[in-house]
Amino acid sequence: MEKLIKSNRIKGILCIITSACGFAVMSAFIKLSGDLPSFQKTFFRNLVAAAIALYLIIKHKGSLVGKKENRKILVLRSIFGTIGIVCNYYAVDRLVLSDANMLNKLSPFLVVIFCALFLKEKINLKQITMVSVAFIGALFIIKPSFNVEVIPYLVGVLGAVGAALAYTCVRVLGKKEDYYTIVFFFSTFSLIAILPGFIAVYKPMTTIQVVYLLLAGISASIGQFGITLAYKFAPAKEISIYDYSGIICSAILGIVFFGEHPDTMSIIGYLIVFAAAFDMFLYNKKLDKLDKKDNQLKDIQGK
Repeated sequence: MEKLIKSNRIKGILCIITSACGFAVMSAFIKLSGDLPSFQKTFFRNLVAAAIALYLIIKHKGSLVGKKENRKILVLRSIFGTIGIVCNYYAVDRLVLSDANMLNKLSPFLVVIFCALFLKEKINLKQITMVSVAFIGALFIIKPSFNVEVIPYLVGVLGAVGAALAYTCVRVLGKKEDYYTIVFFFSTFSLIAILPGFIAVYKPMTTIQVVYLLLAGISASIGQFGITLAYKFAPAKEISIYDYSGIICSAILGIVFFGEHPDTMSIIGYLIVFAAAFDMFLYNKKLDKLDKKDNQLKDIQGK
């Protein structure tokens, strides 16, 4: 049994690293596609994801629209997810690639807050402290100023907020819906929601731009399905820290393809956010051990 647990944890780690790199490659393709509106980039990204999810639904004979009692949450997840993607793509186009992706990685911390606010999940002082530390790290990346240069950073943070609210909705759904149904509902909803904006701001594309956007959609799908599989193999608290491997991938891609080098303040911000995530990871492992001991004690007392 212990070997099986370790095996599943390793599978989870490999899946989440694959997911993180998938999202990093997606961001690189989005940036490579050039000066196209965020609505246009989002449309193509979700078109590919919807097609892949539809294939899985047909294969597994799943549902296209989910259960009636879950549709309100599915719609909310789709609204917040769409806002998150559009804002993230806007930030990716205008910031150093690793900066934009690190800001997006604030979402796990924000999920803790939103779950406490909306789902009444308990939040303790340690978690509040780590969220605060992560926010301080974000400030080093954003480097607040009173000019237009700060706008892409703020939009990037808004993207993280949208993603966090979407993940909170996914948490509510839990195992009530298949993962491919959730992805299909979100992707299709997003396609319909942004269609007017897509038509209004559409710019003609070259063949290579279309190829980049399709590759971005495939990479995003790898990221989305990868993280879903990762959390099927192991709990988030055990493997979520490995999601930050995507920042290293983003930094390498930024240097190789765009000649982008994060400045000293940004690097300090990365280290602060990563330290907060690592500390939260260790804290969760400690809680797991305490819970395990409590359960063993209860078993002994029960006997």
